[in-house]
Amino acid sequence: MIPFNRPYITGHEVSHIKNVLYSRRLSGDGCYTKKCQKFFEDRYNFKKVLLTTSCTDALEMCALLIDIKLGDEVIIPSYTFVSTALAFIRQGATIVFADSKKDNPNIDEDSIEQLITPKTKAIVPVHYAGTACNMKKIMEIAKKYDLIVIEDAAQAIDSYYEGKPLGSIGHLATFSFHETKNISCGEGGLLIINDDRFINRAEIIWEKGTDRAKFFRGEIDKYGWVDIGSSFLPSEIVAAHLYAQLKYLDKIQNRRKYILQSYYEGLKDILPIHTSTNAHMAYSVCENRSKLIKYLKSKGIQATFHYSSLHKSKYYRNKYIGKVLSNADYFSDHLIRLPLYYDLNEEEINFVINTIKEYK
Repeated sequence: MIPFNRPYITGHEVSHIKNVLYSRRLSGDGCYTKKCQKFFEDRYNFKKVLLTTSCTDALEMCALLIDIKLGDEVIIPSYTFVSTALAFIRQGATIVFADSKKDNPNIDEDSIEQLITPKTKAIVPVHYAGTACNMKKIMEIAKKYDLIVIEDAAQAIDSYYEGKPLGSIGHLATFSFHETKNISCGEGGLLIINDDRFINRAEIIWEKGTDRAKFFRGEIDKYGWVDIGSSFLPSEIVAAHLYAQLKYLDKIQNRRKYILQSYYEGLKDILPIHTSTNAHMAYSVCENRSKLIKYLKSKGIQATFHYSSLHKSKYYRNKYIGKVLSNADYFSDHLIRLPLYYDLNEEEINFVINTIKEYK
């Protein structure tokens, strides 16, 4: 079976993890955490970053940072992973779902303004498959209505919008290092803070509501409980694994882009592939997705579908009072993802392409 995903191992993860074990410094915010954070700040010029245990945790930190309260409204696309909504619902927000664009699953920026009310506090665009949303228009809308923009860039490491790294445009942003992502440490995430007003408090929320980080930098003589927060930072073992991956980012990206381009060239006349700028995903749409997935499985290829519209989910459907979101529903019913991972070899790439071509 050619799997849908296989996490890439650089070969240096074990040596970095050994360094952590022998150092006896296993808890978070140690040497490797700082190395990972410095990597992102230096490479993408993010103002401040904090490593988290997951992208979900990073989104939950965002909800705390912008003081989401009962009755606040947050606009997100319906076609996204549940974490995008869950982080804000837990703080009492009402989720206002937006439709996707007709030609790709990203949020339809032209529909956002009509969803804004006096209760709206934030817009959370999701860069699906690493393909950028129209951030220029979204930021203009946010400025007009004094709203916070949080980029859900879970799939968008090393993607750009008009020359700017995704994650650097909104007031806040989040990345994922889940094992299905280009860069992985099993589970992991990153919070990006681009707005100065959130920097100091983010560090406190990250450290269980304490000013512990300031204490370890020697800025105060003792630390204590000063705000709300939780244990959002990962262990040094997780950070060490991630750092091994980050050192090979360009190599990983180049290989994934090559595989995606091979798919595109081999299948463009039959199943046009929507390419993403960071080669996170090879996806297309087809009328009978289930039949194709079953056929590919019979040939030893694991393909999969992706999200179901959140406004139609078992949890939310009785709460949803908005209009029909036809584009989100279409992608929910028709989008298919093909195997895409670093170790996919030439024979396997060609086998996937030829198998799809043979499908009737």
